[in-house]
Amino acid sequence: MSTVASGELAALPDGVGGSATAEFASLARVFARTFGHRGTGGAGLTIHRHGMPLVDIWTGSTGTEVWRRDTGSIVFSATKGITATVIHRLADRGLLDYSAPVAEYWPEFAAAGKGSITVRQLMTHRAGLSALGPLVRAPEELLDARLMQERLAAAKPDRLLGHPAYHALTFGWLMAGLARAVTGRDLPELFRTEVAEPLGIDGLHLGAPPPESSTVFAPLVGSALRQLGNPISAQLFGRGHAVPGALGAAVRCLFVPGVETILAGDHPPILAAQMGAASGVCTAPALATLYSALAGDGKVDGREYLRPRTLAALRKVETYRLDHALFYLPMLWHLGYHSLPVPGGRAGFGHIGLGGSFGWAEPRLGLSVGFVHNRLSAGQLGFDQTLAFWLLPMIMNCLRGARATDVARPAEAA
Repeated sequence: MSTVASGELAALPDGVGGSATAEFASLARVFARTFGHRGTGGAGLTIHRHGMPLVDIWTGSTGTEVWRRDTGSIVFSATKGITATVIHRLADRGLLDYSAPVAEYWPEFAAAGKGSITVRQLMTHRAGLSALGPLVRAPEELLDARLMQERLAAAKPDRLLGHPAYHALTFGWLMAGLARAVTGRDLPELFRTEVAEPLGIDGLHLGAPPPESSTVFAPLVGSALRQLGNPISAQLFGRGHAVPGALGAAVRCLFVPGVETILAGDHPPILAAQMGAASGVCTAPALATLYSALAGDGKVDGREYLRPRTLAALRKVETYRLDHALFYLPMLWHLGYHSLPVPGGRAGFGHIGLGGSFGWAEPRLGLSVGFVHNRLSAGQLGFDQTLAFWLLPMIMNCLRGARATDVARPAEAA
C-alpha cells in the first residue's frame, strides 16, 4: 500500500477485501453498505495517486462466488474511454490528426455529405450520427461491428451535425471504423496492443475475457433493460423516436426494438460483440491503471505511453455546449471523455457507463479511479447512475485528509 497519506491501513468492514489507507476508512464503510448486501451483486474500487494505490477494495459476489480483485463486469459506456485511448495512441504516433477529415483515412465515410466531418467532431459526439433507427433493422445487427461500420460510413448525418448529441452506441463503431482504416486491425486487438499490453495489465477487454486471462467475469444482476421488452414499454419507446427535443434524441441514440435481448442471460450476446461504446469487461484495478497513465506524465515504468502534447489535447474540454441527447446536461466533452460539474469532476475526466461503473483521472492531483460493479437493477438504476457524483467528492474529501496528515507529520515529529 502507498506511503502517500498516513501509511496506516484502515480496518475494513466485514465482507470487504483488499486494503485502504486510514484516511479512506469512511469511504470503505460507505462502499460496504452500498454493495456488500446479499443478492445485490458485487463491486470493486481502486484509487491510485501518482501510480501508487491508496485504495484497492472489493465486496459482494458474482452471483456464484465472492468478488475478488480480478473480478470484472460489463462497464457499458465506460468502454468509450478505453476506445478513445486507442485513438489517442494512434494520433500520438502521427497516424491521424484530430483536425483532419475522417474521410482522409476512411474514404467510404465521405458518402452522403460527410466529407468534411473531422476526427475531432467524431470524438466529441458532434457528427450527427447518434441515431440507431436509420442503421438497425433487427437487434442482432448491433452485434455485427463490420456491418455497423459500413452503414455508418454510408449514412447521412442528421440535423444535429455540429451539435453535441451523445453517440451512445454509434461512437464505438465510428472509432472502430477509423482505427481499422488506419491500422487494418479490429478494436479487440487494438485494446490489447495499444492499451492492455503497454500498460502491463490484464483486466481490460472488449467483450468476454479470453480463456488465458485472469479476469473473472461477473454476470449482471437484475437486468433493468428487461422491462423494455414488454409490449407497453416497446410501444412507448418505439414512438419516442418521433418525439422532438431531448427525449426523442435520447430514445433515438439508445433504443431499437429488442435491444434488451443482447443483455439476456449469464453470458449475454453482447460479450461476443465488438462494441467499442458498450461491451468492455474491466476490473477496477485495470481502469485505475489506465487512467493513472492519463493523469500523470504519460510514462509507464519509465517508458513513454503518450507524449505531453497528446496528453494536453485529451485533457482539454472541447465543447461546453449542452448535450442534445442527454437532456441538455453539461457533459463538458473532451476527445472521447467527459468531465462532470461536481467537486473532483470538473478538473478531471473519464467516462461513466450505464449503471455507474467508471474510470477517472484528475491530472492536477495525479489521481486515478476505477470503479466497477455488476448491478443493473431497475429499482437501483437511478441511484447507481449517479454514483460518480458523490463518490468523486468523497474521494476528494478523504484525499484532503491524507494530505493534511502529510503536512502535520513533520511538525509532530519535531
